[in-house]
Amino acid sequence: MSKPKVIVTGGAGFLGSHLCDKMLSENFRVICIDNLITGNPDNISHLFGNPDFEFIKHDITNYIHVQGEVDYILHFASPASPIDYLKLPIQTLKVGALGTHKVLGLAKEKCARILLASTSEVYGDPTIHPQKEEYWGNVNPVGPRGVYDEAKRFAEAITMAYNRYHGIETRIVRIFNTYGPRMRLNDGRALPAFVSQALNGEDITVFGDGSQTRSFCYVDDLVDGIYKLLMSDETNPVNIGNPDEITIKQFAEEVIKITGSRSKIIYKVLPEDDPKVRQPDISRARTILGWEPKIGREEGLRKTINYFLSINNSNK
Repeated sequence: MSKPKVIVTGGAGFLGSHLCDKMLSENFRVICIDNLITGNPDNISHLFGNPDFEFIKHDITNYIHVQGEVDYILHFASPASPIDYLKLPIQTLKVGALGTHKVLGLAKEKCARILLASTSEVYGDPTIHPQKEEYWGNVNPVGPRGVYDEAKRFAEAITMAYNRYHGIETRIVRIFNTYGPRMRLNDGRALPAFVSQALNGEDITVFGDGSQTRSFCYVDDLVDGIYKLLMSDETNPVNIGNPDEITIKQFAEEVIKITGSRSKIIYKVLPEDDPKVRQPDISRARTILGWEPKIGREEGLRKTINYFLSINNSNK
């Protein structure tokens, strides 16, 4: 019996590459599609000799052709950090709209189940806390972050339209702040920025007064939740994240402590539309998927810091 085949769009990115690993470990054949606009071939280089792995460099906003049967599609192609989508606003909107349309068309052609990577950013700067899937969000569509927020909101809408109109099997995961090996040190997000500054003995930059909150989920936990959602019967969006909430100031202090750095915290102006709170309500994931995170923040941070140290040492 042949192995099932899965396509991972954005498969050379941080999350996509971990999903390629996961699907191979679950005995799938994996086709990774990425145009490498923010992805990195180093993230998947360890897979190039695997006969069950294939890499295709392609921009999915153009027509996608894949020979043979396809059983599953994990749609993770998109710039995902503020530094990327503020630098690539048109590309971010195009991959969320045109790219999602092309991938859904492929799912329809192949009768494949598709899982869309959405984001907690669909909730915007939320007026309810923690955020439940039923909450419709508080998003500024014309602000600088709107290119990512609205791209993902449109992607959710067209995914549900294909589910209802064409009967395509769809799944939607709303991903909250995730961290771990293969993150880029310069991707602009709080965790790699703080770790990079701490390891280099620089002042740690906190935007605003540091009272805004985030909830950080280690990548292995997230990937486990995504896989469980893919294999479930749930078509409504599901939050996957770690509800262990912390202020950005406390998080900066944690990074300083774990790295043993002498860095000081400095404060700068908060960017426009930056969410003041972010914490997932994971009741749906617990009930439907039997999933909840297992790796605590200190353990995950140590693993991530060790990864960044190994990258620094290999570049010397």
